[in-house]
Amino acid sequence: MPSLTLLKIKNLNISDLNGTSLIKNLNLDVRKGILNVIIGESGAGKSLTARALLNYLPKGLDMNFTEYQFENNEARDIKKFLGKDIGYISQNYAQSFNEHTRLEKQLIAIYRTHYDASRSEALEKIKNALKWVNLDDSNIIKKYRFELSGRQLERVYSDSVLMLAPILIIADEPVASLDVVNGHKIMQLLQHIVKDHHNTVLLITHNMNHVLRYGDYFTVMKRGEVVETGEVGNLLENRVSHSYTKQLLENRNSMSQSEFHDY
Repeated sequence: MPSLTLLKIKNLNISDLNGTSLIKNLNLDVRKGILNVIIGESGAGKSLTARALLNYLPKGLDMNFTEYQFENNEARDIKKFLGKDIGYISQNYAQSFNEHTRLEKQLIAIYRTHYDASRSEALEKIKNALKWVNLDDSNIIKKYRFELSGRQLERVYSDSVLMLAPILIIADEPVASLDVVNGHKIMQLLQHIVKDHHNTVLLITHNMNHVLRYGDYFTVMKRGEVVETGEVGNLLENRVSHSYTKQLLENRNSMSQSEFHDY
């Protein structure tokens, strides 16, 4: 298990305008070259933590921390790394493309923003990435956003992140609205990116089955705090210490199918 840290943040605190604490003294190490997972129930603060890492917090929230590093460099201006170095697959894929321009043109523009490439070179990268997300029909990107189903659009959105080959991908519930087959493909792809390309993934999920099947290192959050961390092997062997982690393990098979898909 690689021990090098790609991204770390120490003593992250997030509060609202009323001073209510949403994230409390959170320490997070994203280990290089593995599939890291943050898991917890809805409201645990997982997505809020991911957005804080990207400096994309909603208005009205305040955050502070004592240390934040990416590749051993201070990362207070994290947005300069977004796209080519850090990719973000969010739940809000529906708003990722405008309605007035064909998807192909938008994807080419995104790629050429980050790489010095011709239009044809960019298009080749885009089409290759489409196959990764189980979209073999490249004509789909000749359409407008509103002409695609939600599931198709989410996969095109994933393509827009993956085609840039970032060294870190932060994926916030990336299969939440996908069917079982395509959800399985995306999870396998994230695992493939780690195992075969030696990139790093930070997966945000409430699905313990995903953690057990695909993850390498886990962080459990509850009510804005980290309660346990460790290698996924500890979960598989039921070697965990916190009662909440034990509860997540016990409940994984009793959750409704709409929440926990066992891919």
